[in-house]
Amino acid sequence: MLSDIEIIKQSQLKPIREVIQRYDLKEEELFSYGNYIAKVEHEALKRLDHEKDGKLILVSAITPTPAGEGKSTTTIGLVDALNRLGKRCVGALREPSLGPVFGVKGGAAGGGYAQVNPMAELNLHFTGDIHAVTAANNLVSAILDNHLYQGNELHIDPAKISWKRCMDLNDRALRSVTVGQSSVKEVIRQDSFNISVASEIMAILCLSNNLVDLRRRLTATVVAKSYEDKPITIGDLGIVGSLLVLLKDALKPNIVQTLENNLMFVHGGPFANIAHGCNSIQATRLALKMSDYVVTEAGFGVDLGAEKFLDIKCREAGLKPNLVVVVATIRALKYHGGIDLKKLKEENLEALQKGLANLEKHLETVATFHLPAVVALNRFDSDTEKEIGLLLDWAKEKGVPLSLSEVHGKGSLGGVDLANKVLENLSDETYRPLYELDEDVFVKIKKIATQAYGADDVTYSEEALQMLKDIAHSDYKNFYICMAKTQNSLSDNPKVIGRPKNFNIHVKEVRLATGSRFIICLTGDIMTMPGLGKTPQAMVIELNDQYEIFGLM
Repeated sequence: MLSDIEIIKQSQLKPIREVIQRYDLKEEELFSYGNYIAKVEHEALKRLDHEKDGKLILVSAITPTPAGEGKSTTTIGLVDALNRLGKRCVGALREPSLGPVFGVKGGAAGGGYAQVNPMAELNLHFTGDIHAVTAANNLVSAILDNHLYQGNELHIDPAKISWKRCMDLNDRALRSVTVGQSSVKEVIRQDSFNISVASEIMAILCLSNNLVDLRRRLTATVVAKSYEDKPITIGDLGIVGSLLVLLKDALKPNIVQTLENNLMFVHGGPFANIAHGCNSIQATRLALKMSDYVVTEAGFGVDLGAEKFLDIKCREAGLKPNLVVVVATIRALKYHGGIDLKKLKEENLEALQKGLANLEKHLETVATFHLPAVVALNRFDSDTEKEIGLLLDWAKEKGVPLSLSEVHGKGSLGGVDLANKVLENLSDETYRPLYELDEDVFVKIKKIATQAYGADDVTYSEEALQMLKDIAHSDYKNFYICMAKTQNSLSDNPKVIGRPKNFNIHVKEVRLATGSRFIICLTGDIMTMPGLGKTPQAMVIELNDQYEIFGLM
């Protein structure tokens, strides 16, 4: 007879229509992309809307390091572990962007025996959602430039076009470009590209409750100003209907499965360092209606993804989260303790103790939202018994629920303790956001900087300060704050690791995203179009003959 771990290792993909039989979905509510991927039609959410919501568990992490933390792996493993315990649980993740897939990370489907399948399709074109966002975004740009070419009836000031083109790859050469050079009738102007997942259309898609809401948000999206300083919206361009045609299928949530054949929503993909970093409201709401527990993930650390999930998404969707899992690793904590990346496999209790300050700050931030937290210590072979003992002693002393998670190597079996600790610590107490929407704009920004990052204060460039003063006296003053900050540090300097003290956050630029209702504050050297490293993952695939990862042999 096969052992449980052997069963997990020999698991096979099941047709998605077979997987949904354990959940409250009907076959006629699916639009299939082959045997293993499907979109869920809007009728399913309408049918289930009266159902009671399940418990909502958010997975976040300490400040990311080059050593990796395994947040997606933990999310997927926790879904499998809760199902192993007999709980009806589904997961909700973001879609991978091709930028990281061919840039640094190489994919976002989990790892080991805690993965989402089919992995290759998920990491590449999937159901075309990001391509649809790219096309919709660039249609706006094309219409804008064509409007200038055709006589500029709206009096658009070319110097005040705020809308950027996009593509779903890392390409720093496109951070600044000149367009309109092919004809004397065209208006030559400076433009730039964002990565597609930084497009406001991606944020709008993920925040929209339905097609009517999507239309409303697109219509209200400001893309430029006129010579008279009047806002020009997508509605003014007369193309909202065309954008809806491009996005109508992208708005429908996608479903796939874990290696252990549990249901997983994967829908939407805004980055958390430059956008709000959560999967779609549609997917999360549907997951909550059809299960008793939902495990979802927010990008990067608590300071970025979790803050935006709790301050933005939960309020937009009316969600009531019940617990936050904070993922950490011993090697990442040693990195935050000042140890060189090449020496992280060596035992170093002093560095580990020092690096714990980063974890402690993120736990403090979770507490400011009045939510309980569980630490998932993602275990690696290089972890020593003394290092693990130090973490267990620290957790006992601090009263922090901590679980050694081994879902990477053991699947759901390695996550049973984590699942039990999550179940033991769930709370029905209503969370509290960091700020109220009607508070002063500068107060909202300072609360995030001081409470989520641990900064002393916030400073502003003259341009950012003036724009925020204008916003404070406008109809946009009650918008959410969406901080664009490096993910690699609690500060706005990516080189400052651990738990920095005595620092300020500097806001150098402010952008308005009227469709998603964001005041975007760009800090430090944050870029909305990433670049590639010297040896990007696109080259590693070739160098290491990794074609099988993407279904090629």
